[in-house]
Amino acid sequence: MWIVQLRQSKTKEALFTAERGRAQALADLMESQYGAKSTPSASKERTERITNISSLVSSPTTFLAEAFKSVTFWVLLRDQELQLMGKKLSYTLEDMTDKAYEQIRATEPARCEDRSLDDLDNKPIDDLCDRGANDNEFTSSQAGVDALRELYDVVIAPISHLIKDEELIIVPDGSSFLIPYAALLDQNSRYLSETLRIRLAPSLTSLRLLLECPEDRHCTAGALLVGNPWTETVRFEGKQIEQLHGAQEEVEMIGKILKDKPLITVLIGKNATKDQVLSRLNSVSLVHIAAHGSAERGEILLSPNLGGSKRPKKKDFLLTMADVLNAKLEAKLVVLSCCHSGRGKIKAEGVVGLARAFLGAGARSVIASLWAVNDQATLVFFRHFYEHLVKGQSASRSLHEVMKMMRGSDNFNDVKYWAPFVLTGDDITLNFDQ
Repeated sequence: MWIVQLRQSKTKEALFTAERGRAQALADLMESQYGAKSTPSASKERTERITNISSLVSSPTTFLAEAFKSVTFWVLLRDQELQLMGKKLSYTLEDMTDKAYEQIRATEPARCEDRSLDDLDNKPIDDLCDRGANDNEFTSSQAGVDALRELYDVVIAPISHLIKDEELIIVPDGSSFLIPYAALLDQNSRYLSETLRIRLAPSLTSLRLLLECPEDRHCTAGALLVGNPWTETVRFEGKQIEQLHGAQEEVEMIGKILKDKPLITVLIGKNATKDQVLSRLNSVSLVHIAAHGSAERGEILLSPNLGGSKRPKKKDFLLTMADVLNAKLEAKLVVLSCCHSGRGKIKAEGVVGLARAFLGAGARSVIASLWAVNDQATLVFFRHFYEHLVKGQSASRSLHEVMKMMRGSDNFNDVKYWAPFVLTGDDITLNFDQ
């Protein structure tokens, strides 16, 4: 329908139609969390609210829609007319993204713990994460140049002349949620994240809800840090689940950075139970979870509840999307340090998985990973991220500075080390001293 409307030069109507097809389910969730009301008969009013979002955004916002080997961009600029661009494709964005992943070696084994619960029956022992592999045999920072340049030429170059600010907000379409935007290369061989801070939004509706939501709607204090839940008695899909000692080191490191701040709760091992996590999820400003997770099903494996059966059932240790949605989060930031936590099932409404569940539950912003990352690289990444965050820098600024630091490092300058973490939602700041 939006394609037909574009052919009729109905630019705003086409944008609204594409937005409705993508965003309705998540919009309903978020509207219920934020107390917003909408009626089916108010389509004209909602169209204006969507297209007038340009009066709220402080940064250029581009809405992508892919169809028939072409990609269409609606670009919203503050207090300016809606801009429409288009680009023909030789390949689908999904094919181009897969090529980029292969060239930057994001699909190869990394020296890390496998925190993914997906496809346990068919997963080889060393799939994706291999503690014994030599992860430094190939360290060319120019790996994937062709694919990253091709993606830049398709999704950034057509709108680059409109981007005058330091930040770009992208509303992707389907598989384009999985593009490593921070690593795309321009004609001068500069990564996009060298000149821009990038964050994603699932839809314009969700972005508008966040922009109109008052700051005091979310918690302003407290942090919940969850790492290496105890899994010795847990059987998942008939498999014994390994402990995640790297995840525990990660959370303990973050705890030390925040140790002098009030209302910091660290749950590790047997203390990281489902009951304990759920009881705190809706009362903190920051949530960081380093655990086994399923991006496809939107599940996180926690410690079995204390006092339960010696053979606990899934409901005793598995944090599901339904659990998250019922928790009514008030967190400003949720960090999901689980393998592939930014991925999920690709549907008409986008990528449905862990990150989307936390946004739908009321989190103002979510940081998730597109692929499995080397344990030591993850430790360095989050150490510097939280050091910037504690200083009062925003989430997108903190990510920007960490990527810059890692690109200039000797050990972690490859794209696969610094580009997987993606910020979705609002650009928040945290005051840990409150």
